[in-house]
Amino acid sequence: MGWFQRLNDSLGKTRHAVRQSLDRLLGQAPDPAVLEDLEAALLGADLGGRVVDRLMQHINHPTRETDMSTSEAVQHVLSRSVYEMLNKASGPSLLHLIDQGPKPFVVLVVGVNGVGKTTTIAKVAQRLIQAGRRPLLVAGDTFRAAAIEQLQVWADRLGVDIVRQRHGADPASVAFDGIAAGKARGVDVILIDTAGRLHTKSNLMDELRKVKRVISRELPDAPHEVLLVLDATVGQNALAQARQFHEAVGVTGLALTKLDGTARGGIVVAIAEEFNIPVRLVGVGEGAEDLQDFNPEAFVAALFGQPPADT
Repeated sequence: MGWFQRLNDSLGKTRHAVRQSLDRLLGQAPDPAVLEDLEAALLGADLGGRVVDRLMQHINHPTRETDMSTSEAVQHVLSRSVYEMLNKASGPSLLHLIDQGPKPFVVLVVGVNGVGKTTTIAKVAQRLIQAGRRPLLVAGDTFRAAAIEQLQVWADRLGVDIVRQRHGADPASVAFDGIAAGKARGVDVILIDTAGRLHTKSNLMDELRKVKRVISRELPDAPHEVLLVLDATVGQNALAQARQFHEAVGVTGLALTKLDGTARGGIVVAIAEEFNIPVRLVGVGEGAEDLQDFNPEAFVAALFGQPPADT
């Protein structure tokens, strides 16, 4: 199955909810009750109140001059508007950033428990290896012994170096060792895992800031990317997580996992619109090939069942 087909299938539940409302518009004027139904569907897809308000304004505005009596016309307005929001917040791929940046290029990976940080790191490392780059893994999640072992398993499987300490060690100390090892070994990329710290716990956020300070002290301008991994299935809670992490450590890129099987795929749009942070990666499955660079046009096509016009 091709990447676009997997993305299309992953957004099927989200697309179905929106399409049901759009189909009710077929062959009739945009009745207020039907538009309310559409608005509810967009909110249910977790595009968020701010985005939905803007979309409904776009739909209502052209009715004075444009024929909006078909679902296709409304769908065109929706897809074009969402594409513009996503495109405005889009940026270069992670691999492009790495190739254009200094060496070693440091990626600090953050996020709460269960979002798939460690697996995302492993998949990124695998893609880097396939592209001829040399990554180093740093097991900075010292709160969970299982996290260290999981990253070790991935390092062994991929045949890459890993820097680790004992369970309970100071994460900043592990980061320090990782930077030193990366410079000494001449690697291209240092991928630093962190604990799945709850975004509501200020002491854990403080510790994450400490890790970032240590990295910056040992390697000026690093980390070069603070990649926040978010679970698409949690919907609006992902927006709250993005807000907390961005305030704490200045997130520069997003990786959205578990798009497969969720009806809340619109959260990508809500986050991009509010924070203007590029979505670097989206995941639609367990395989390494299921983590891919984010493409706004492909995403909109999968979300609404048609690509945005004039892209």
